[in-house]
Amino acid sequence: MTEHHTGQQAQPDEQVEGGLEALLLMAEEAMSSQALAEAVQQPVEVVERALASLVDFYDRTGRGFELRRIGGGWRYWTRAEHAELISAWVVSGQQNKLSQAALETLSVVAYLQPISRARISAVRGVNVDGVVRTLLNRGLLAENPPTEGGGAITFTTTEYFLERMGLAGLGELPPLAPHLPDASALEAELSQLAQTAEQEGPGQDAQGSTGGPQQRGEPVAEPTMDEESHDPERRP
Repeated sequence: MTEHHTGQQAQPDEQVEGGLEALLLMAEEAMSSQALAEAVQQPVEVVERALASLVDFYDRTGRGFELRRIGGGWRYWTRAEHAELISAWVVSGQQNKLSQAALETLSVVAYLQPISRARISAVRGVNVDGVVRTLLNRGLLAENPPTEGGGAITFTTTEYFLERMGLAGLGELPPLAPHLPDASALEAELSQLAQTAEQEGPGQDAQGSTGGPQQRGEPVAEPTMDEESHDPERRP
């Protein structure tokens, strides 16, 4: 039995699935259900049903890839159990990995966004100008202008960050380690550190006089990437 939708004859789900697979294999970024529906000229509900069928089929048959809904769209993803095999196969020189410093900075923004550059520096204990520029250039961070009432420029993660992390939203980020202070306490401490840094000026270390991480005996991150070690604006 056939049904009609805006003048187009709806095809059986199994016929739609082949077209969806072809589109998703060629896609360079996640595709929304609406975009896929327009491409195959079928109702969104038919496409959603076909996508769910594909997800189930790949899971039942143990394929080396899976179909995920990430960043507001759909995309093929290799399964986690094959990560070690893939890592061994890819030539290390061709892997454009983020440095440890960039990963740390990205983590700070992900959990405390929106967050200013001064507060990121307070958390990491180093100047982060070079790292932030790198993350902006790679599309992992977005810069938000100050509000009308004034204030600092803040940074947030992007949809591309969610896509690269394989997350549907920030709510899927893993919980922070239990030994960390709660968000409100950490926010208060960061505000104090940022204000002290502005008052003392560029010649002093704000953390040395506020009872920050160094006085608690906690390790302070050292620069680990070229952006930090060669940044002309970084203070010794």
